Amino acid sequence: MYTAFATVYDALMKDVDYAAWAAHYGELMNLAGVKKDGKIVECACGTGNLTLPLRKMGYQMTGVDLSEDMLELAMEKARNAGCMIPFIRQDMTRLQTPRRVDGILSTCDGVNYLAGEGQAAAFFAAAFEALKPGGALIFDVSTPEKLSGTLGNHTLFSDEDEIAYIWQNSYDEKNALVQLNLSIFVRRPDGAYDRLEEQQVQRAHSKEELTRWLTEAGFENIRFFGRQRMTAPRAGDERWHILAIKPADGGK
Repeated sequence: MYTAFATVYDALMKDVDYAAWAAHYGELMNLAGVKKDGKIVECACGTGNLTLPLRKMGYQMTGVDLSEDMLELAMEKARNAGCMIPFIRQDMTRLQTPRRVDGILSTCDGVNYLAGEGQAAAFFAAAFEALKPGGALIFDVSTPEKLSGTLGNHTLFSDEDEIAYIWQNSYDEKNALVQLNLSIFVRRPDGAYDRLEEQQVQRAHSKEELTRWLTEAGFENIRFFGRQRMTAPRAGDERWHILAIKPADGGK
């Protein structure tokens, strides 16, 4: 996953308002008591589209991702922006940090991609160990309603001058998994197109599952928010932001 796809990821995501996303994560970290100069690890950081604005807001960011291709692009962006940000290739389900940190983020569906048995719970347990007492885990997920309904068993299209895609989805209701199959067409200077194929799997995690796994990991004060709002989710929300706190006494 995310090999040749890394080269077109930013073009496909060009309409995403990352500044607004970063500002919302800043609000959530402020609510959790994480200071603006806090040490933050962003898991599933991709090409750094949230890592860089969060660094510019004052947070001491470290980016973690499993894709070397994504990380190379993130490092190039950081160099061009004059930002000193460590980017580390690591499996977030086995997250390890040299020292405990103030906050851990997983952004842009990172937890949805933990589709295997026990993977999300393993990430929460690893995050708990990596946080300082009182530290915060904050992440977002696409909701079950979005994965089963909006994506579901649907085919989506986009046709632009430089890049186009056909996005075919298949939803497995029994296992709450959506198989994402993308055919991406990138225009070359001579007018011909290169075709890239990308297959991904996401899991629809319920509120009950997420709450149980976070509680079992040791977190407390678990709160769900609607998409980029500081209020509870509403019916029809396609994204949740979740905040969980490691007890001040270290827990467990």
